[in-house]
Amino acid sequence: MTSIKDVLAVIMAGGRGTRLYPLTRTRSKPDVPIGGKYRLIDIPISNCINSGIFRIAVLTQFNSASLHRHIASAYNHVLHGSLQILAASLTPESEDWYKGTADAMRKQMTEIQNEDAAYTLILAGDHLYQMDYEELVNFHLEKKADITVAIHPVERNLVSGLGIVKRDSTGRISNFVEKPADPAIQDQYICHDDPYRPFLASMGIYLFNTKTLVELLAANPQHVDFGSDVLPAAIGSRAVYGYEFNGYWQDIGTIRSFYEASLAFTTPDSPFSFYSPDFPIYSSNFPMPSSMISNSELTDVVLGEGCQIAGARVMHSVLGHQSRISPGSMIRNSIVMGIDHCPPENSQSPIPMGIGQNCAIDGAILDKNVRLGKNVVIHPFPPGVELDHGNWCVCDGIVVIPKDEEIADNTIIAPETLTFDRLSIQQEAHRHHIELVSGASSDSRQAK
Repeated sequence: MTSIKDVLAVIMAGGRGTRLYPLTRTRSKPDVPIGGKYRLIDIPISNCINSGIFRIAVLTQFNSASLHRHIASAYNHVLHGSLQILAASLTPESEDWYKGTADAMRKQMTEIQNEDAAYTLILAGDHLYQMDYEELVNFHLEKKADITVAIHPVERNLVSGLGIVKRDSTGRISNFVEKPADPAIQDQYICHDDPYRPFLASMGIYLFNTKTLVELLAANPQHVDFGSDVLPAAIGSRAVYGYEFNGYWQDIGTIRSFYEASLAFTTPDSPFSFYSPDFPIYSSNFPMPSSMISNSELTDVVLGEGCQIAGARVMHSVLGHQSRISPGSMIRNSIVMGIDHCPPENSQSPIPMGIGQNCAIDGAILDKNVRLGKNVVIHPFPPGVELDHGNWCVCDGIVVIPKDEEIADNTIIAPETLTFDRLSIQQEAHRHHIELVSGASSDSRQAK
């Protein structure tokens, strides 16, 4: 067997993450905090380390400064190899930014070839799962594959948002379609024995013979994405196989999926665990004091370091490091990302960082460094509601307070306080979607 040391892992971490806005207003999608102390990028990097892959490259582009700082500080003590950042840049040979995943690889091909790795493992920087990539590599070698795609069984209601494959009895992929919405087309891709999950979805994990990768990208300069361009074209001419992974896997692509996956961490039977001694998740390790909890009640809570909670109730929630919750407050079904600064920075704002006294927060995401005054009430909205009020948003019914924003004393954010009919909700959702697609700045959104 070829050694796992012959594999170079390349993590795609350059996307805008518009569907995770406003969490991606000032950061890239792989830099979004998760689980109280981690970032999404920690998942694929930790999977690499746990699989014995110690040559890693991270391709970055949008809002990447914070991500670069995190990577630089997080892995020196655990990675016995090389971890390089390949940031998008304009050169005489390439005067455009990355247009897609395949285009990003093509623009960094000189650096990738300099690693002289026999195999290139391409990973997404924003998925939640734990996988031993060595098993994927062994499958690839046993099949004598040119390309191996990691695939996962899924139910029908997810098919329209994923790349779906069809494979034969040997495991070879015969067809690939990206995000099929037509039920008639979907039916053509039923190929799994599980009646509840009869489809096989691409996980965005591709193992290439590096020679094959170089040849395909050079021969097809018009191909910009692996899912929509490279893989469908390669199936007819190359040996493309599907490696089935049956563990937990979640594409953190929307505010709703992020919210639900995060709250699942608070349950004893969470499908994803940060606590496995055999498969740890690594991250930055800033020096912080232990959390201080006084006269409070916490039930099913993931708690980061350095938190200060006094006279409060917290239920079914995630509290990131240095979260501050004042007396009389209740937090439920919520994600509080905590405070970045250590110690918290001084500010001219009369509202201190954290959650003020006598607040009632339910069904919300509070990003880093948020300031909530006294007596603030936040309730969830019906699923599907999309609103943007500048210093707070509603995304698929979930109230989100963006990073560094503050909410004044006695503010109430709840469905019953706003007067809108179903038509106005749809119009607001449509307007918000158009702004995201067109790339309108956060300043322009707030101005509206």
